[in-house]
Amino acid sequence: MREQLLLTLPLMLVALGGFAVLILARSPSWSLGRLQRLSMGILALAFLLELPRFDSGLSRYLLADLFGHAFVIDDFAVLFDLMFLLGAFLTLMVNTDYLEKRRYYNGEFFALFLFSIFGMMILAHSNDLVSAFVGLELASLSIYALVGYHKNNRISSEAMLKYLVLGSAAGVFFLLGIAIVYGVAGTTILPELAVFASAHGAEHAATLTVAGVLMLSTILFKIGAVPFHSWVLDVYHGAPFPVTMYMASIFKIALFALGIRLFLFYFGGTQLHHLGLMGFLTAVTLIGGSWLALKQKLLKRMLAASSIVHGGYMMIALSSIGLGSDQAAPAIMFYLLSYFISAVGAFGILSYLAVDQGRQLSYDDFKGFAHKRPYMAAMMAIFMLSLAGFPSTIGFLGKFYIFTSAIESKQFALAGLGIFIAFVSVYYYFKLIAKMYFYDCERDCWRRTFRFDWSTTPIVLMAVMAIWGGIGTGLIPFFPGADGLIGIAKTAVLAIGG
Repeated sequence: MREQLLLTLPLMLVALGGFAVLILARSPSWSLGRLQRLSMGILALAFLLELPRFDSGLSRYLLADLFGHAFVIDDFAVLFDLMFLLGAFLTLMVNTDYLEKRRYYNGEFFALFLFSIFGMMILAHSNDLVSAFVGLELASLSIYALVGYHKNNRISSEAMLKYLVLGSAAGVFFLLGIAIVYGVAGTTILPELAVFASAHGAEHAATLTVAGVLMLSTILFKIGAVPFHSWVLDVYHGAPFPVTMYMASIFKIALFALGIRLFLFYFGGTQLHHLGLMGFLTAVTLIGGSWLALKQKLLKRMLAASSIVHGGYMMIALSSIGLGSDQAAPAIMFYLLSYFISAVGAFGILSYLAVDQGRQLSYDDFKGFAHKRPYMAAMMAIFMLSLAGFPSTIGFLGKFYIFTSAIESKQFALAGLGIFIAFVSVYYYFKLIAKMYFYDCERDCWRRTFRFDWSTTPIVLMAVMAIWGGIGTGLIPFFPGADGLIGIAKTAVLAIGG
């Protein structure tokens, strides 16, 4: 039993840390800054506890005497845990200035933040549909509250209400799908469902497919795929910058952790691929997200719309799982990393600049920005180039692996559409670069200067990583380049039989 508890130590540390922060938040001696540092310390300690477990050959059920085979610890779950913990740490670090200057934040913010990470870690370790639903809803409930944290802001409150109502309704479909699966198969354990689908898939094809569509609709809603995307722009726009950054990157990572397991164990045995449903939804997501991104004038809404497109790219690889592509699942994991680096960097700069602004920033606000703030403009340009998939950036290789998986699975039309959409995205990403470098500043609005501190240092590191991920090789032995990162992703997928 002691060994089992040690295996759950990072999970328990994050959960108990959330309760500790919640209690300490009521003490006047614990300032917002101290609570933030405590939360970051909890995340860092959990990360250090998880790190030695990756690629150690560990594959065990967690607390099997209590939960049976519902939770598993393997390289796949550990890698996602590391991504959640590191991403959450960087999100808090990047937004240090923003959190200090906005007076509506208090200690409960960090408690909700930790609880949402705990839910995502549960999701990554879930080997059972019911436990996956619990993890998904725990993470979602915390994020609902975080979206509306600025309770005196009408736009923020409206965003929270819309996300809460629609998100809760979407969660019901996942639960209904679980009920149908259990009624047919008599189990909700994913490996057992894989065996059942292999043996009786043809006999129960229609029922298993209906259940799969219901569960898939919940995942696609959370990702923001078309036609489940109606909430994305308003919620991302209304949420505070740290929460928008968090949703666009880390929460998306958690959703694909669930999606990969489901496609490897369950959806491959249904008729979803043969119906062409995933291919159709992927196509409309790419096209619809691009159309929305082209229409936006506010940068926060543009990045929100582009997150729909990036979700569509990963759906290309997701739909390739089970169709003969061994590259598909590792490609998703590599793309999640590349998107995280680029999106958090871009949102981080906007968050840093928004500290002194009383409004949302638009394209026109960045006219002549490179002449006023050359260092921040250079980093923003790197992030835009990476998001667009420009060669020599990590975003380019992310798209390369995605399109390779589509070609391996003979989804040539999706690969071609993805490449076309990548060219379309050049317009709305390069538009910002053009505003920064080829226009004159119309007014002296950038009083905030660049300086190295807790908020900017991670942004600089991510700008370096965006370039290193595109051109890096084995020049630094302990720092993996692109080949090393895709190798890590393949190791994680092999741990679950991918």
